[in-house]
Amino acid sequence: MKDQSLRKVEQEMDSLTFRNQQLAKRVELLQEELVTTETRGKKNRQKSSDSPSQHSHQHQTVFDEDLQKKIEENERLHMQFFEADEKHRQTGALLRERLEVLETEGAQHQAEVDGLTQNQQQLKKCHTELNSRLGQATSVVQEKVPFNDTSKSLRDLVAALLNFHTYTEQRVQIYPIDSATDTISPLNQKFSQYLHENAAYVRPLEEGMLHLSDSITEDTVTTLETTVKLKEFSNHFTSYTCFLQKIHPCQLKSLEEECESSLCTSSLKTKNTELHSDVKKMTSVFEKLQNYIGLLALPSTKLEAVLQANSSAVFTQLAACLHGLEGVMKDISKHYSQKAVLEQELLTVAQKLRTTNECILTSLVSLTNITGKIAKYFSNKLDFFTASTGYGPRAGTGTMNPLHAESMLQCKKRAAGYIQALKKVPDEECLEQLIKSHYMSRVVELTSQLQVADSSVVHFNAECRALAIRLTLAEKSRHMLTEEVKLARQNVSRLQDELTTTKRSYEDQLSMMSDHLCSMNETPTKQREEIDTLRMGSKVNLIASLSFLL
Repeated sequence: MKDQSLRKVEQEMDSLTFRNQQLAKRVELLQEELVTTETRGKKNRQKSSDSPSQHSHQHQTVFDEDLQKKIEENERLHMQFFEADEKHRQTGALLRERLEVLETEGAQHQAEVDGLTQNQQQLKKCHTELNSRLGQATSVVQEKVPFNDTSKSLRDLVAALLNFHTYTEQRVQIYPIDSATDTISPLNQKFSQYLHENAAYVRPLEEGMLHLSDSITEDTVTTLETTVKLKEFSNHFTSYTCFLQKIHPCQLKSLEEECESSLCTSSLKTKNTELHSDVKKMTSVFEKLQNYIGLLALPSTKLEAVLQANSSAVFTQLAACLHGLEGVMKDISKHYSQKAVLEQELLTVAQKLRTTNECILTSLVSLTNITGKIAKYFSNKLDFFTASTGYGPRAGTGTMNPLHAESMLQCKKRAAGYIQALKKVPDEECLEQLIKSHYMSRVVELTSQLQVADSSVVHFNAECRALAIRLTLAEKSRHMLTEEVKLARQNVSRLQDELTTTKRSYEDQLSMMSDHLCSMNETPTKQREEIDTLRMGSKVNLIASLSFLL
């Protein structure tokens, strides 16, 4: 565009220059004609003095006017030429400045393009690397780590439960009686106090799942027996279920108390009845989940009986319970939404109750979505959970000893390292060298083990010789003990006879002592009777004396 504008201006300049030259030549010709005309006029006046002066004057006037017009046109063209030249210089200066700016911007843009090109190359490299890592991570997740995808959902579940219990506490404080203006019922006071403790039971759920997720890595063998952190999560889930059982009666009675309020219409009573049933179902579902999670978290000694026949059934029932929890949360969310709409139609409802209802509805919708995601995820992974591990005693039919798991993991690491080394081999020759070096190292290892075994054999032979000597001595000792046993038996027989005699003597003495004891018991009885007789006689005499005195 700059070049086209410049060429256009140059063409105009050339045209104006050419036109100016033509006009200058025209003026010169007119001046020459004027001089010639004047000269001829003078000659004609001299030759013919009788020609009229008026005709000459008119002719001169025409020439003068024509000349004046040419002069004015020449001045105008000079002015246009000057203006065009000035405009050309200004346009050229502006275009040069603009060109410098554009060149500077072009250099900057080129630098940015170079930087972007370099970044693009780096991004391609990162993209390739990330794709490789994504493939490895996906393989690990599909094969070993079924819990990674649920960590975020569990955090959202914990946040939604906290909001639900907290906003329920806030609602109890303002409806049907506002605690800011009046005293709420003792039932709602107790219910509010229980709800205020919800964080102590809900927060550990997230902590337990995070610990469980962190314990399942690529460096571990993941089975129910080796996943020890599952027991910790089960304990936290049991604690939260106990919390639900604790608030359950108060929650039901609080709904019944709302129905007895004067503000409760027949439609609201119907919705409270539906929520009453939903709360029972929710608590029941959590109790079932607690039982199934507790079964999976049993110690390996007790888990073997479960795994041999019922592990698939436990996982299947657990998936069904998760879908049941999703259904219950949908019902609670629907019925509470209908209840909130009915309460908004009441003229006496305060704005803070409406705001609290909206917050509770938001937490219920979040609970519905999250439980749905967890249930869907668990159902999709059900084949993985119920499938055999493929390793362990009899391909997973029994429990796995942690020591066996550790040994298997070491073998797995060595195999993985060997495969990675094979992937790096450039050609067959290097592969042959690698195999040779591997077998040489294995030979060295076996040789060292053989040396240890040889030393063990030498030690074993020495122990055998010592044992033979000990057996010879033991045989001699056995004969001596046999003679001693015979002698001992004779002594036992003699001692039994003496014991029988002594026993009879003791029985005779015991009989005599029993007879003596009986005679001694009769003597105190007689003495006691005599004492009683004397006491009665003394009392009679005393009474007679007193009567005489009176």
